[in-house]
This record gives sequence, C-alpha cells and structure tokens, in this order.
Amino acid sequence: MNICVVALGKIGLPLAVQFAAKGHRVIGADVNEKVVELVNAGTEPFPGEFDLDRLLKETVGAGLLTATTDTAAAVAESDAVVVVVPLFVDAEGVPDFGWMDAATKAIAAGLKPGTLVSYETTLPVGTTRDRWAPMLAEGSGLTPGEDFHLVFSPERVLTGRVFADLRRYPKLVGGIDEASTARGVAFYEQVLDFDVREDLPRPNGVWDLGTSEASEMAKLAETTYRDVNIGLANQFARFADKTGIDVKKVIEACNSQPYSHIHQPGIAVGGHCIPIYPRMYLWNDPEATVVRSAREANAAMPSYAVDLLAAAYGDLTGVNVLVLGAAYRGGVKETAFSGVYGTVEALKERGAVPFVSDPMYTADELTAHGLPPHAGETVTAAILQADHAEYRELAAADLPDVRVLVDGRRTTDPARWEGVRRVVIGG
Repeated sequence: MNICVVALGKIGLPLAVQFAAKGHRVIGADVNEKVVELVNAGTEPFPGEFDLDRLLKETVGAGLLTATTDTAAAVAESDAVVVVVPLFVDAEGVPDFGWMDAATKAIAAGLKPGTLVSYETTLPVGTTRDRWAPMLAEGSGLTPGEDFHLVFSPERVLTGRVFADLRRYPKLVGGIDEASTARGVAFYEQVLDFDVREDLPRPNGVWDLGTSEASEMAKLAETTYRDVNIGLANQFARFADKTGIDVKKVIEACNSQPYSHIHQPGIAVGGHCIPIYPRMYLWNDPEATVVRSAREANAAMPSYAVDLLAAAYGDLTGVNVLVLGAAYRGGVKETAFSGVYGTVEALKERGAVPFVSDPMYTADELTAHGLPPHAGETVTAAILQADHAEYRELAAADLPDVRVLVDGRRTTDPARWEGVRRVVIGG
C-alpha cells in the first residue's frame, strides 16, 4: 500500500516507521520543515524512542519512507491516511481543534475515491462522525462511507516503548459505517504484528468495535479508569497518613487477590493523557461525578506534598526548596501537565523559594519552561516529583544541607538518607 501519516511527532513517526518496516510505501506529512528534513535524512528528530533510530535509517535507506510538508499531495498519492495531529485542550479539557481542522482540510484537498482515513488522536465521542466526516466531505466533494472510508482507531502506546506497545495491545477500530470499519480492520491487519496473549478474552490483534463512537469512548474510558483508580489510591494514601498506616503494604495486600487492582498513589498525574482525557470525557458527560471527583483529588496532590513538607520541616517562609524532576514521569523528557508546576506554585504560596533540577534538562531548558533552575544554591528541603532512575542512587551526601525530603514517588532508597527526615505519601 501507499500510506500517508499526518504529523510526525512522538507517536506519528514511529507509526510511519512501523508501516514502512512492513514493506509499505509511507509518506510522512508534517508542517515542521526541520522535522521533514531530519526524517528524509534518516535522523530521528527527538531522542528516547527505543529502536526508532535504527528502524528509521533502515526504512528511509530502503526508499520506503519519505517526508513532506505538502499534506494534500501526500494524501493524493495514498491508499490510506493515518492522522496523529495533536489536539490541544485547556485544563478543563475543552478542545482546541485548530491544528486538527487545518490538517483535515489539507487531507480533504488531496482525498481521492477509495481512500481510508483513520484518526488516531484521542477525541471526544462523536467527533469523527460529526466533525471530521462533514469537513472531509466539504473539502473533497466526496461522500463519507460511499466514496471514501472513515474510522477512528486510538493510539494506545507510551512514548519510549511505542513499537513494543503496538505489538502488545489490541488495535481498536470503529468506523462511521460497516464498510469503513471492515476497511479499517483490514488495513491495520496489514501494517501491525501482535504478541500472543493468553490473558485476553479473544485473540490479540485488530478488534472491531463496530462504530467510531465506541472506539472513541474506549480510549477515553481506559484512560479515565486510570485517573479514577489513582485518585482512589491517593485518597487511601491521605487517610493512611492521618492514621499511621503504610498504604503501600495495604495496596500490595489488596492486590494479592484477582478482584483488586489498586494503582499507586503519588505527588502528581501528568502527561498529555491521564490528566486531560478525563476532562474530555466530562466534556461529553458532565454528570460523571466519580470522574470529576477523582480528577480534583489528583490535581490537589502537589499541594498536599508541600503540606507534608511543611508539617515535617516547619515554616517554609524564605526556605530554599529543591524540586527533583521537571518531567511528568521518569525517563521521559516531557513536562506536559507535569506536577512540577503545581509543586512550584504551592511552594511559593507557602513563602518558600523553589528551585528545580532534572537530569534530562539543562538550566536553559528549565528556564524556557518557566521553571527556576537550581544553580548550586544551598537548599535545606527537597521534594521528589519525577521517578527518574537516577534518583534511586541519590543520597543525603548529594544534598548535604537538606533536612527533610518528601519523596512523592517512593523512588529514593531510605538507607541512603540516614540523618534526613524522609517522608513518603501514604507512609
């Protein structure tokens, strides 16, 4: 097949490489000229994705993958179009469709009869049918479901392990009609491979969800579940702090039988997905009180971590506090909706002087993200915000003036912090 992947970001580029590695001819379309130049040179535009560098070089070298800034022209040459353009949302989950609208209009300009269009960007339920179908029809003069096929098939991968996740998790597909769904299923069966999994109710592979709405909801539901579960764990942790219980032991005990799957509590829930998609679900279903309460509970955790620090340290007015980790999770150079922002603000509200360090970021990069970099200033308190592997080796000797450490991720080794009051959430 000839395939166009629209947007060569941290999900789109690995997808394009995956399709090309299966022997298909892939054209990647992106508005960023620098990204296009790097891809055409066989150079990965961003670090950290396992196996991307090798596979990118191989597929570009074999002539199976090229990139362009001309989306309409790329679509015109393709049998299938996969769209992974970012959808921006505010803190309340209200979508800004600007980039996706622009991409969809460009796709429509090049759309020809018989093409499959698959949206993979997470969307509010109903968007594929009610927004993209009319927009594609207007721009192309073609009838959705008759002249071209349209499906929603959510990405279900994490950056850093995209290729492994593509094999491990079933690919969900739902179209605006039966013919579109069938075409979508057939497409993904030709571009993906799947691990054998005995734990699934049916064989791993491409799963037909029937409609685009069901597929859209599946993505929102699986992510919202995680947020609600973490919110419950955080509520348990706060109660455990009041009663002197180690919540980690409680959760391990609960999860020893098959009906309990309690997640781990922590200082923050960050990233493009878990903090945002529940808000997007609430945009569809504002009466979902459980979802709303969990989101509020999780959003309050950075401030709670600072409360724990104040309780252990005392008055924080004028105190230099180091926040360890700007990233929203360990090993990923990304600050989207990271707990670092809420932690820094809560420290300022307490009168503290916050500094931030992160092994993945330079001081200039932290400044560019609006975060005050640590440049050797004496700090007497610290809060661990991201579970970077480097922090497992961190010791009191590395921060000799620190009197209190709040480990918001239970990452540090207690044996390395003798002489320092080490506090954990739910501890």
